[in-house]
Order: sequence, then C-alpha cells, then structure tokens
Amino acid sequence: MTGAIRLRSNVNLHVSDGATIAFDRDASKYLPLVLTRFEGTELMNYSPFIYALDERNVAITGKGTLDGQADAAHWWSWRAGQAPARDRLLQMAVDGVAPDARLFGDGPSKLRVNFIQPYRCTNVLIEDVTILNSPMWEVNPVLCTNVTVRGLNIRSHGPNNDGCDPESCRDVLIDKCTFDTGDDCIALKSGRNEDGRRLHAPIENVIIRECEMRDGHGGVVIGSEISGGARNIFAEKCRMDSPRLERVLRFKNNAARGGLIERVAMRDITVGEVAEAIVAADFYYEEGKNGAYTPVLRDVDVRNVTSRKSKYAFLLRGFEHSPVTNVRVSDCTFDGVQSPDVLEGVRDLVLTNVKINGQARNETINR
Repeated sequence: MTGAIRLRSNVNLHVSDGATIAFDRDASKYLPLVLTRFEGTELMNYSPFIYALDERNVAITGKGTLDGQADAAHWWSWRAGQAPARDRLLQMAVDGVAPDARLFGDGPSKLRVNFIQPYRCTNVLIEDVTILNSPMWEVNPVLCTNVTVRGLNIRSHGPNNDGCDPESCRDVLIDKCTFDTGDDCIALKSGRNEDGRRLHAPIENVIIRECEMRDGHGGVVIGSEISGGARNIFAEKCRMDSPRLERVLRFKNNAARGGLIERVAMRDITVGEVAEAIVAADFYYEEGKNGAYTPVLRDVDVRNVTSRKSKYAFLLRGFEHSPVTNVRVSDCTFDGVQSPDVLEGVRDLVLTNVKINGQARNETINR
C-alpha cells in the first residue's frame, strides 16, 4: 500500500511478477499539490498516483500489478460533484490565471487524478505491468518526448477511464497493449481550449501497433482535447472486438476546441463487432458550433480493415464551412452493417475496392 510515487531521472520502478502496488484511497496521501492537467487544462492538484516532472530516463516495468483501488465509493464518486470545480478551472484558463495559481485539491468539489503521468519528461518507458481501477485516465504522458508504452494490460471500467492518453507528446510508440476500459482505449490529445492554444504543442509522430481493444468508447481516438493539433498518427495490426466497444477510428472536436488534425493512417485492422461506426468524426461533440475556433480534419488513410458487425461503416459530421476532407478508404470489407452512412460536411471521401455488406463501393463522395 502506498500514496503518491514520484519518479526521478534514471529511475525504473520495477514491479515484479506476482507483486501488487495498491494505491491508498485517502486523498491526503497525494499531497503536496503538483503541476498536472485535468482533461487538458493545467492546474495544481493532488498528485497522480505515479508522477514525474521535468525528468529524463524514467520507467515503470515488470509483470506485476498496479491497483488504483478506485470503485463506486472511492474516487469515481467524485465525478458526480466535480462540475463546479471544472467550470472554475476552465474560467481560470480563459482569464489567463497562471497554472501555478490554479489551486485545487481538497474542497466541496474535487477533481480526480490520473494514474500515471510523466510531465515534460524525455525518454519514458512503461512496459508489461497490469493496471487496474484508476480514478480516471490510466496512462497520461504530457508534453513528453520519446515515449514507449508496451505490453500493458489495462482493465478499468470507471467513468473517464481512458486507457492510454498521450497529450502534447512527440515520438510515441504504443505497442502490444490490451485495453478493456470504461472510456476510450487510446485517445490522443493536445490540450483543451485556451490552454491547448497557449502551449501550442501538438500530439505528433505516434505509432500504435498490435494492440487489442475490448470494451471502450473508441479503439483509436483523436480528441476531444485537441486544441494544440495532431499530426502523423499511424495505427496498424490491431484487433478490436466487443459489443461494448463503440468505434474503431474516432475523431471528436468542436468550435470551442479547434485545432488541426492531419495525416492519420490506419491499416491491417481486424474488427469483430463494434456498437457504432468503423470511422467516426464529429465536429458537433459537446459544444458543437458554439465557439470561434474552426476544427480541421484532413488527410486520413484507412486500408485493409475488416469488420463483421457495426451499426454504420462511416459516421462523419463536419461543418459546412469546414468539412472533413480527403478521407481515403481502400481494400476494406465491412459486413453486418445495419444502417446507411451518416455523412454531413464531407469533401472527397474516396472509396476504392470497399465492400459493405457484400456490395462493392468505388466512388468519391461529397456531402
């Protein structure tokens, strides 16, 4: 049993096979406050369970288990009352309050912490451990360079329990991980609204390969905290299958977030069943058109994806003045598709050798 663990440069936290590190449910064990992020906005809050700031060469390895011990009565219950604190934090970002003056922690409305968060670190390795029962996001590197996440087994079904959320990082490898989560399996992010634009640090140069996605809102997701942009994202040789997995490739954005998402590629993906769509893009997520920052999504290439069951093949909703542009889909087979595509604000959706329910599709679509 432990409280917060702080990693320093050249330290490997090694959790041996058969060992479990269990994290205390007492929030006071995660003091003093540290610089962190809550849903893409910087603040001073309780420490993430495992944290590093401005370090080099940090690692978490081993076949053992990290158990956050979160459940309906501990940590997850904070979600119901966190709206006032989140609103106050977002207003501080609008008002230009410095991050070190955004003081949170204890109070009537508290913000949950993420499980693993290296912040502004270089050379990060997280490998082989099993991660259970997080307060919210599981693995959340922020503003890091050269990140390897390999061989993880993540099982956590609480609210906002994303599996791996690299945020404003560059040169990231996510390899041979298994995700069974209460939210997105992998979500690539770059800061929310004012903070994302202030730091202007995209998530870029990301390879995702040979991962398995079970339950979750989406398999590979970009957004929604994406104000700093995203580029050069590549996913291959993954397996996705669950009636409780909603989407294969998902983009979520709006006019409050803005941000440029470009050069995203996916190939050799095997899908059993998903609940909603193979490729989904939604500019109407949460705030929708209510904002001054135009989202841009362009240059998406999807190849050799097969699926056995989904509600839609494509669910793409861009803006009329900023359509989803240049989505190329080739050599794909989607069976068991229950409903026609939803296409709004789409330009140059190019289908080449695509079969949907056995019907060949070779066309360019503009809606």
